[in-house]
Amino acid sequence: MEHPRIIRRTKRTTRLTRLAAPTVSAVLSVAVLATGCTGSTVQGRPGASGVRDPYFPRAGNGGYQVEHYDLNLAYDPADGRLHGTAVITARAEQGLSSFNLDFSGLKVEGVEVQGAGARHNRSGTELTVRPAKDLKKGEVFRTEIDYSGRPKPVVDPDGSEEGWIATADGAVGVGEPVGSMGWFPGNHHPSDKATYDIKLTVPKGYEAVSNGALRSRTDVADGRTEFAWHSAEPMASYLATAAIGKFDVTTGRTPSGIPLYNAVTPAESAKSAPALERLPEIVEWGSAKFGPYPFDTVGTIVLPGGTLGYALETQTKPVYPGAPDENLILHELAHQWFGNSVSPKSWKDMWLNEGFATYAEWLWAEEHDGPTAQRRFEAIVDGDATVDQAADSEWDAFPPAAPPGPEHISGDPVYVRGAMVLHRIRQEVGDEKFFALLRGWATDHRHGNASTADFTAYAQRHTGHDLKKVWDVWLYGKDRPKAP
Repeated sequence: MEHPRIIRRTKRTTRLTRLAAPTVSAVLSVAVLATGCTGSTVQGRPGASGVRDPYFPRAGNGGYQVEHYDLNLAYDPADGRLHGTAVITARAEQGLSSFNLDFSGLKVEGVEVQGAGARHNRSGTELTVRPAKDLKKGEVFRTEIDYSGRPKPVVDPDGSEEGWIATADGAVGVGEPVGSMGWFPGNHHPSDKATYDIKLTVPKGYEAVSNGALRSRTDVADGRTEFAWHSAEPMASYLATAAIGKFDVTTGRTPSGIPLYNAVTPAESAKSAPALERLPEIVEWGSAKFGPYPFDTVGTIVLPGGTLGYALETQTKPVYPGAPDENLILHELAHQWFGNSVSPKSWKDMWLNEGFATYAEWLWAEEHDGPTAQRRFEAIVDGDATVDQAADSEWDAFPPAAPPGPEHISGDPVYVRGAMVLHRIRQEVGDEKFFALLRGWATDHRHGNASTADFTAYAQRHTGHDLKKVWDVWLYGKDRPKAP
């Protein structure tokens, strides 16, 4: 995500025939596999209703891990109704008599388990499902849920809105940190990554864009078009997106051959063009710095100006609320390595996303006629906002690895002081070891999850330096750090 203070940012219509609900029936089915266990069968028990994240304890769910989401969504911007069928393939990590899904607002019209009706109930954002038969540990099970309604935004502790957001000519689904539960049911915590297929059915004349590669575009009944998108690499649910609008679409390839797909609101096309022209170059630059680009496609979604109060690094196609500049493109593309491929184990580890993406901006600038990272570091410590406006931020308000509450996970220290932690490592170990560290971290944790403790141990092991003072003062220290 772009920083609300440091990165520059910007936070109806023709009647159409109402869309029919998807024809796919709602089924939550279980494909039972051999468990490989011997001895007596363990009685199933309820899965936990959260993973006890330090900032969002009810986010995610226990007892299973999702392997794949198959979402079939139909939306008509004229009436604002969303019809969805979510097919979730997961593996039980314990015997389960019931399990929970995170889901907000929309009406559940049917749930089935293994082709049979399943009992279910709602309590706040928790959807509890009770299959007719207990699931055994190790079983792979498929879940299908039919739902519909007019989605409402999910409001986070910092006041930002996520979920399914109406735009001037359509809608967009965004999810950081827990907004995805506003448009599809799931295990909505970054520690549970999965692959995705997302089908979007919209009135003819609209474009519908999502993560990954476009598998097909098909005209279907009642003057509608179905877009089928496939994400082959694992993705945290907060990085899923679906954008519907009257986009101008351009396609191409980067110099290394990665397919490129840009969807831009026509009113923002001219202003977006200079930055989007740099996108292939930025991808190649990031691949040289951080290792091969981690996904099989790259692109952008540019919404009507003012749609959101932030940009978001949605996987393979970051979402921008109006025309982005080069710096913002760089920041969100850096997240494809840091945050998307290497995802946080918990929201406590947010600086591993934002500190790295912010430092990527510094690295790009020092190689493209901007201030060096050292100059930026010094200017921020000295309060010289003429070099970097972050000098006027509250970058020293708290340690980046310990935001005081969920409303602070996108605060200044997470971005700015997070970047300064990385620069302090660079000062201590030198450029050769530092850049080997960045590349190694992104490569060795590719498509996985990592914590702050994982990173500090990795940095010390791979640089051969004792970095305890950096951690104590810059990463965890409560007092304002002083330049060395």
